[in-house]
Amino acid sequence: MRPFPSASPPGTAIPAQSASPAQSGWLGQFPAALRQVALVRLVASFGAGGVLYLTPIVFHQAAFSAQSVTQGLALAALAGTAGRFMSGMLLDRGLACSIPVLLAALAALLGDLRLFGTASFPGYVQGQLLIGIAAGLYWPAVELAVPLGCRMGPAPIPTARGYALVRSADAAGIAAGALLGALLAAAGHLRGIYLIDIICLLLVVLLLLKQPLQRASPASFDPADHTPWRQWLPPLLPLLAISLLATSLPALMQSALPLDLVRGGLERAAMPESLGALLVGLQLGVLVLIQWPVGQALAKRPIAQGLGLSLACFAMGTVLLAFSALSSQGLWLVLLAQLPLALGAAAFLPIATAAVIELSPREHQGLAMALFSQCFALSALGAPLLAGLALDAQRHAGGFWIGMTLLCLAGLNLVKRLRPRPVVALERRPA
Repeated sequence: MRPFPSASPPGTAIPAQSASPAQSGWLGQFPAALRQVALVRLVASFGAGGVLYLTPIVFHQAAFSAQSVTQGLALAALAGTAGRFMSGMLLDRGLACSIPVLLAALAALLGDLRLFGTASFPGYVQGQLLIGIAAGLYWPAVELAVPLGCRMGPAPIPTARGYALVRSADAAGIAAGALLGALLAAAGHLRGIYLIDIICLLLVVLLLLKQPLQRASPASFDPADHTPWRQWLPPLLPLLAISLLATSLPALMQSALPLDLVRGGLERAAMPESLGALLVGLQLGVLVLIQWPVGQALAKRPIAQGLGLSLACFAMGTVLLAFSALSSQGLWLVLLAQLPLALGAAAFLPIATAAVIELSPREHQGLAMALFSQCFALSALGAPLLAGLALDAQRHAGGFWIGMTLLCLAGLNLVKRLRPRPVVALERRPA
């Protein structure tokens, strides 16, 4: 992927950086501002890993139906929609990236407290709404902080490499958090995932108060200085359509897969909650191992190759999940499916995010990132609802996973419609 122009935004000071012994290792190749973003995301993801992936199992234990569990997840996604647009527009006006993240930490903390102490559906919905609002505020800000961090210092780096780093931090944190949640499930204390998340949220607040994230240069509101939306939005539409499909798979890994495992398939036996949590954590562990090398390799290649690989891997993983329901030995197919599903996520996340930044003029990158983040919200809204209906209507999710396979294969036609990335001349215009 072509490096993002290295020129810093007008009026942005470039602090001098000297490589200390502690920074002379592998991480020393990245700007200090980018390392700060990665650390914040690592801590936040560690706390969120158990909450995102194991909340369905928590309320399955509370005798909620699959449809009730997925309704709460869908409402959380809906609650984040307005927060994403608000966060994106404020970032385009020069709001420091730290502010939405701090507000997100507050909302998530309140949501954790509500989920920890409730076994009722209204309490579950209230907690999920707060978690959804937190996600809406968080994602545009921490995603935009990456290119801002990449440009800082005497040696700016390509945006794609920055996203490969922070996505690796996300993967490591989520995998470790989900694994800890699985251990809590085995010990009979699964709701402890909410206490872990609260501790991590408090650490995030302390990190941001000590060293805030970068602030984007405020956009001028002179219409002559702005790229009309008719010029920058249409090239993004094919990418957004692919993203809407691809982001539904992580949402289903958080909602449908845990329920599918603990409910069992047509022939596959139901699994204990602890074993189901460990299988979900397996995919996250594989993602930790491959995220950096896959992101680095695909950053040097055209967008279409990375996105096509992602959809093909998702299709392979979902077809394996579908056939697992038809065999008494289906556990082995579930295990095998984790490999292509992890590869699909590793290929999609950094490449698609860097492409959004590359195709967007600087004065609209906050709003463009909010649009991209909405794909996660919309897929998290629709996919769990459909999965819950399928799980409650049938005794297995085999038909649902086959449907997802066909959609991923159809999405390869969208990849062919991606336009070559234009030279971002607007990014180089003088102040």
